Amino acid sequence: VQLVESGGGLVQVGGSLRLSCKFSPGTLSSFFIGWFRQAPGKGREGVACIDTGDASTYYPESVKDRFTYSEDDAENTVYLDMNDLKPEDTAVYYCAALPWDSYDDCRFGDAHYEHWGQGTQVTVST
Repeated sequence: VQLVESGGGLVQVGGSLRLSCKFSPGTLSSFFIGWFRQAPGKGREGVACIDTGDASTYYPESVKDRFTYSEDDAENTVYLDMNDLKPEDTAVYYCAALPWDSYDDCRFGDAHYEHWGQGTQVTVST
């Protein structure tokens, strides 16, 4: 499976960006897609993913009500809409695929995600 992120860039505080993650081959019935980020000197953090327990979308408190995960099945693309961006959102953002039969989604870390994109840089300036 190949995943390709796009949409990163430089934005001012309070601005918005939409990240895209296009994957192939396969469909969204084969994988759960998660969004992660890694800031310089920090570990990788899950910022949006499907909760495999109840199919809701999980967001950590740091991005809740600002980030929105969405899917376009026909385009094999997953999006991350990011609003009201803050300097602490500066990071490389990755999408990753979790096999359909896995339970450990991004709430539990990234260890069970098997396929990763190359990442896209998001920089929020003051």
